[in-house]
Amino acid sequence: MTTSKHTILDAANLWLARCESEGLERATLRSYRGHVTHHIEPRIGENRLTEFTTADVSLFVSAMLKDNSHAMTRKVLISLRSILSEAQMLNLVPSNVATAYKMRRNTRHVVEKVIPTKAEIKLMLENVPDKYRAFLTTAIFTGMRSSELRGLSWDHVDFEKRVIKVRQRADRYNALGVPKSRAGRRDTPMSPLVLKTLQAQLKTAPESPLRLVFPNGAGNVEGHANLYHRMLKPLLLESGIVNAEGKPKFGLHALRHAAASLFIEQGWTPKKIQTFLGHANITMTFDTYGHLFDDGEDDQALMAKLEEDLYAA
Repeated sequence: MTTSKHTILDAANLWLARCESEGLERATLRSYRGHVTHHIEPRIGENRLTEFTTADVSLFVSAMLKDNSHAMTRKVLISLRSILSEAQMLNLVPSNVATAYKMRRNTRHVVEKVIPTKAEIKLMLENVPDKYRAFLTTAIFTGMRSSELRGLSWDHVDFEKRVIKVRQRADRYNALGVPKSRAGRRDTPMSPLVLKTLQAQLKTAPESPLRLVFPNGAGNVEGHANLYHRMLKPLLLESGIVNAEGKPKFGLHALRHAAASLFIEQGWTPKKIQTFLGHANITMTFDTYGHLFDDGEDDQALMAKLEEDLYAA
């Protein structure tokens, strides 16, 4: 039964409590709390749940966009929808008024992804120090996320079947946990070079109580920032892979883009690439790499055929 005394903040606190009880990752909980503390509570926290309307959601989003990026506003809106879903599940409101509000996609200021060229990929592989060779090689030829590589255990490297089983990841606090989605749990085949490199890594990697493939010097989870500042940044500068300002051209996530570009060049189907990259759905694959599937010469041939057929009729 609904009641008029509960506020948006009351529902938000109930939602956060459930998120904590479900054991969500520390980083995820931190983001959710930030959405509530910095955005939802100050603007609409005192609003009565039963009086909150879709029009109020629209006003909230408009106010958010004045002070925040489109991306941040979208994330907070998703949290608000979850909060109201929690309230609906607890019979505090009859419906979730935020589901009816659709936020327009804004692509005007989206920064184009920097995808390493084949020449840049070769340069990195040639110049990478031996200490990081296995990490870089595995990243480029599997497309695994930095978090998945940092959390990779030898227990999940099957040399006999030549596959890497992605079963855990390391978060920003270096805590190990399961992949974020069902699609993230996957088996990734090893190329001959990855197989050979990991076999060498098995003999030379620091001892790790966690049996990590790419541990830090103490055998613990290596930090994302350390990998960038100690491996990738110096490597890019040394290789001359820089932007117009002379700064490193891309970050660690670009290694995943490099892998995707190589997969696409081989003519692999979008579905296979989605599976290998661990994307939750095919839309994510097309949104990220759709332009790489385009074949200009093929498009021109299709247009020529269209013209030919028209005048032949």
